[in-house]
Amino acid sequence: MEFTIDTFSQFDKKWALLTAGNKDNFNSMTISWGGTGTLWGKPVATTYVRTSRYTHEFMDDNDYFTISFYPEDMKQILGVFGSKSGRDIDKMHYEGLTAKEAGESVTFEEAELTLVCKKLFKQKLDLANIPADVVDAFYSSDAPHDMYIGEVVEIIKK
Repeated sequence: MEFTIDTFSQFDKKWALLTAGNKDNFNSMTISWGGTGTLWGKPVATTYVRTSRYTHEFMDDNDYFTISFYPEDMKQILGVFGSKSGRDIDKMHYEGLTAKEAGESVTFEEAELTLVCKKLFKQKLDLANIPADVVDAFYSSDAPHDMYIGEVVEIIKK
């Protein structure tokens, strides 16, 4: 499996969609925290989801998830996925995105690149182990994140 990505700009500047669930019941959210690498001899992707997010339930309840990347002109749609909850609106049928199966999970036709991941590991971020200034900046008024690491089992390129 060959894969080249500028992780820093893909996650931080272009954003991505994290999707968990199956074709009958799934949810997506915009993410800008994540990375790729190698762990336990496997290609992996890492992402972080606040425990208060609707997608968190789907991450916990499913063994697979996808991380998908989109062209720059889709940033407005990704903004909706990052600011609205699937508890409140039907984001999964949002205009401009077409859901499709991706392995044991879901991605969207419009994605330039999708990483299909099998969940290997989950851990709560322990605020006691995070510098105080970071806790103040990111966790003083919102729930902490859980870290998820998934083995990249398939790469789908448009």
